[in-house]
Amino acid sequence: MQLRVKSNTTLIWKPTTVIEGMILSIDNNDTIAAICTGIGGSISIIRLSGTNALTVFSRIWNSKSEFAKIKPRQLVHGDIVDKNGVIKDQCLAIVMNAPNSYTGEDVVELHCHGGSLVSKTVLMLILSHGCRHAEPGEFTKRAFINGKMDLTQAEAVLDIIEAQSEMALHAANRQLDGNLRLKVNTLYDHTELLLAEIETTMDFTDEDLDWTPTAVIEKKLQVMIDLIVELLQSRETGEILRNGIKLAIIGIPNAGKSSLLNAILGRDRAIVTSIPGTTRDTLEEFSQIRGIPINLIDTAGLRDTNDLIEKAGIARSIDSMSQAQIILWVIDAEKPLDEQLLCEKLIEGKPVIAIANKIDLKENFKFTINPHFPFVKISATKGIGLEDLYDKIETVVWRYPHRDEPEIAINARHGILLEDAQSKLTKSIVTIKNQEFELTAVNLRAVLTSLGSITGKTVEPDILGIIFNKFCIGK
Repeated sequence: MQLRVKSNTTLIWKPTTVIEGMILSIDNNDTIAAICTGIGGSISIIRLSGTNALTVFSRIWNSKSEFAKIKPRQLVHGDIVDKNGVIKDQCLAIVMNAPNSYTGEDVVELHCHGGSLVSKTVLMLILSHGCRHAEPGEFTKRAFINGKMDLTQAEAVLDIIEAQSEMALHAANRQLDGNLRLKVNTLYDHTELLLAEIETTMDFTDEDLDWTPTAVIEKKLQVMIDLIVELLQSRETGEILRNGIKLAIIGIPNAGKSSLLNAILGRDRAIVTSIPGTTRDTLEEFSQIRGIPINLIDTAGLRDTNDLIEKAGIARSIDSMSQAQIILWVIDAEKPLDEQLLCEKLIEGKPVIAIANKIDLKENFKFTINPHFPFVKISATKGIGLEDLYDKIETVVWRYPHRDEPEIAINARHGILLEDAQSKLTKSIVTIKNQEFELTAVNLRAVLTSLGSITGKTVEPDILGIIFNKFCIGK
């Protein structure tokens, strides 16, 4: 059973609403509410959405201005009161009438004082008037169902919330602006036209009409495949921007691993001393390098030791190395290389950047390492060579300089559906060449299903649950 939603259609939530063959059981009187901001800030925003949002608001609102004269999208000041007229909070309120709101329904936002107690008190008061506490992502889900955004834009909202770098944020905003939707809809429209051509040909096979030559249809199918291939090329970029890169800093004790962590972060996060073995456990911090979200892992120094605590730390370091996508091997320029080769044996098969640290303390520094490792000289404490290091990291991540921000960065779900569409289009080229029109039509219908699932024109209800359950409550 599929839910089909047209982006240019506003759907009204009604009990057992039928949408192209599917019954959507949603109560028209189901008004939701939730706290939209983090607890403990200076301001707490509580959002109501649904048919009864204005009714509930009128029951708890008290101000000098008449309720009926409150203008949409204008902040008004007043009190939140219970049924006995007891003031629970003074706040600002804003009303947004359907369909001109985020969800497409009547929406009220209350800008209350921050703090856990006052926020929860106002929310509980709202719920006592018949509202239901919103589920994770339910406001955005309603925006999607009511045609305020397509599914790629809804996913972009989550990407914006979870963005860990400026590049990730910009890519998410481009998707929210409709960049991916426009390309997928173009493919969808072309597929519909081709399918109509094929089905008309099948319906009037005995008529001597001016049909589009199969060779022309083949070329059109190939153009669509090329467009999909172009979109699929952004999948790796999308995965990196959404999930980040795990980067483990390894080396012998006192090589300067913690100093490098601090230098990249721009603050003293790790303890740095001249005593070897200061770091006894892994230390993880998030940062960004050239727009790439990075999970930095500072590890315990690698060496043979009888210290049980240090051994445990080294074991964790080795485990972190196995999970990391890139290894930064910090080499102490003041010590012989042969004393540090234990590290090289532990990182075989991983992308590695070799870093000679402390070059400010070692004149005429020279030694030979694995020629397959990108190599850079730095001083973590002096900040020397860090830009060269960032160049190397950027090249290893993208495998080429990647200064331009991506216009589109699809996610794993999009990738699977695009690959399926590509496969069916490839089969269509074969079937149309053999004038197997029925098989071609079957393949093209499958392409429509895959492309429609990306934007939400055709989507399984359980997929909607998976997507929107990733959101936080209040969004």
